[in-house]
Amino acid sequence: MKKFLSTLAICALLFVSCSDDDPTVETTPTDSTPITYTSGSADFSNYVAVGNSLTAGYSDAALFVDGQTNSLPAMLASNFALVGGGDFNIPFMSDNLGGASLGGAPILGNRLVLSFASGSPTPTPVEGSGSTEITNTLSGTFNNMGVPGAKSYHLGAPGYGNVAGVADGLANPYFARFASSATATVIGDAVAQNPTFFSLWIGNNDILSYATGGGVGVDQKDNLDPSTYGSSDITDPNVFASVYDGLLQALTANGADGVVANIPDITTIPYFTTVPHNPLDPTNPDFGPQIPTLNATFAQLNGVFEYLGVPERAIEFSTTSASSLVIKDDSLMDLSAQITQVLVGGGLDAGTAGIYGYLYGQARMANEDDLIVFPSQAVIAQLNEEAFATLQNLGLPAANAGQLAVNGITYPLEDKWVLTPAEQEPVATAHAAYNQTIENLANQYDLAFVDVASFLTTVANEGIQLPDGSTLTATYATGGGFSLDGVHPSPRGYSLLALLFIDAINTKYGSDLPGVNPLDYKGLYIN
Repeated sequence: MKKFLSTLAICALLFVSCSDDDPTVETTPTDSTPITYTSGSADFSNYVAVGNSLTAGYSDAALFVDGQTNSLPAMLASNFALVGGGDFNIPFMSDNLGGASLGGAPILGNRLVLSFASGSPTPTPVEGSGSTEITNTLSGTFNNMGVPGAKSYHLGAPGYGNVAGVADGLANPYFARFASSATATVIGDAVAQNPTFFSLWIGNNDILSYATGGGVGVDQKDNLDPSTYGSSDITDPNVFASVYDGLLQALTANGADGVVANIPDITTIPYFTTVPHNPLDPTNPDFGPQIPTLNATFAQLNGVFEYLGVPERAIEFSTTSASSLVIKDDSLMDLSAQITQVLVGGGLDAGTAGIYGYLYGQARMANEDDLIVFPSQAVIAQLNEEAFATLQNLGLPAANAGQLAVNGITYPLEDKWVLTPAEQEPVATAHAAYNQTIENLANQYDLAFVDVASFLTTVANEGIQLPDGSTLTATYATGGGFSLDGVHPSPRGYSLLALLFIDAINTKYGSDLPGVNPLDYKGLYIN
């Protein structure tokens, strides 16, 4: 099966070693005049960062040494070192590949790089076998307690770092490497270090997996028992509020100051904005010549839609402009039986009519309000092997089955590849509730608050001008703000967030930390 889809265009190592003096004097390379920074009312001597992948330094679909070294907390710690901050220990992966194994069996893939080996820029896993073995646990305490994959309620879950539970999904492989014991909790290990200052950035994963899965999970609103949640479910806002309050109670119990951040609007990140709803190009020689035949094929079905009072579901491809994908929308009334009945009444044989009803009972063309998830580009306009086999089992000859099994064209793109407006609604509701909770509790506990959501929306809509006059945006690969997984920031993106955090800290605690230079950090790793 030929591909109809036009190709989507993709057009300093920082280890924190710190002094105990406050303030600390730093000399610029071009001026012998000492620069003195102050900590204000905050005590940065023992900084602990708590969170998920965004705290750990995850990027390009993996956790690896360079990413950890250039994590947001490491950047903050480099500033805290100027005013008496202590060592900042990181539970490093074993290499820069990012892959990992459990008992010798690979369970985590390598990081992505933009490879030009095929002639066009393609996000590709780096070659090699990652040397990180999950069962080789680390000893000691770690200031970066960011755990990729963690949801809010995972931070207080005993056994979340139990190596024995990793294989069956009961424990997290990243935390299993550095948990203090098999029954330890992330928050317990963080608090045991008696931090004088902390950062807490959690909540993104409580809605992210639902969204990236095209809404295939469950909105658990009003279910107060997170032990019953699936991995792709949305956390109930009341559960989130209770958990978040408990985390702050634990972190501030001994008088620590800190900074907290809200979570971004995930529908603005490249994972949801890179693949357009209308990628079917009539000038593509594999697609354009077939448009007349496709439109003739759908003409009878469109007449049925008109008869049933749903003309908006009509499927028709343009010969002059880009056409939308054909998708399955689970929020639509299933008209499979009605379509079959009308077609039979019009003289079509029952078998063929039943197949049309089966295929298009909840079908429509995508529109600008639909978000097509990033991985879908690998399947759009490709033969759906499972659908091909099903259609043959329903009695279609192989040639006919193949014609009706092309993803997004004749076979409606499955729900997991599309976040429809109906599926975006619970994401938006939970997002607003979480962020209101975070801001309210920041005020209640008298902590610095960072509005990451507004900042990353600005990155997506307008871009951020850098010191050299260039603009950082959320455009996939070329924008510089996000890594190749389309979800996590690049090192340069993290550096801008570090500036945002430092500004909030300076404002709240009266410090004058200098921040970091975004141009010192990569916007993209290229092979």
